[in-house]
Amino acid sequence: MKSEHKTSAFWGANPVTDFTDALSAALALVLGFDANLAEIVGLSLHVSLLAVVIATIIGLPSGAAVALYRFPGRSLVIVFMNALMGLPPVVVGLIVYLFLSRAGPFGVLELLFTPTAMVIAQVLLVTPIIAALTRQVIDDLWAEYEEQLRSLGAGPSEALLALLWDGRYRLLTAILAGFGRASAEVGAVMIVGGNIDHATRVMTTAIALEVSKGDLALALGLGIVLMTLSLGVNAAAYIVQEAAERRMA
Repeated sequence: MKSEHKTSAFWGANPVTDFTDALSAALALVLGFDANLAEIVGLSLHVSLLAVVIATIIGLPSGAAVALYRFPGRSLVIVFMNALMGLPPVVVGLIVYLFLSRAGPFGVLELLFTPTAMVIAQVLLVTPIIAALTRQVIDDLWAEYEEQLRSLGAGPSEALLALLWDGRYRLLTAILAGFGRASAEVGAVMIVGGNIDHATRVMTTAIALEVSKGDLALALGLGIVLMTLSLGVNAAAYIVQEAAERRMA
């Protein structure tokens, strides 16, 4: 009943006026650096950035290694890696929940419903994206520079490092794509984080909660920040891609 009352307070006889009021209140929260909103945004960035850093450390070398080395079952690894890019977030959340719950193998660590659990879930979601995109970039570069690198006597390790450096602009685009996935994720972090106020509430889970409560001002404010962040990431990816193309021209 409380949620219905709040919702009706925003959407009354004049929906246009109600939306304008909600949007004005949302902008006031954003521009006024509302403490609650800032706390949620700060935790969101902390979790997503940490997850992307860890995923990058794992994904870049593993994707490059799959591109350069030839081994039995390599094709299956590539197919599996590409398939994991579309891994359902709720499935990842469920798996992490089972492992971190009291009955799970890592329950003794008491990580469930903490930001650490959210980072773990996002790492599992983002790493396949970065690894698969890295493999494609390094595969293309290896096809282009294989003869040159072999003539210089470069071993696999030297070739891997050289190609990672040469493809750094395109790889940065892959990392930004991973960050975009992490920052917009809701299913997994809702399951393993619990959406606890002042503890594990991030932008996506807070938006879902505030809409259900009828607090559209805070939901819209968080939505504005999330959209701005998404546009910024996409703009950065575009600029990096343009820079890479100009460099190769």
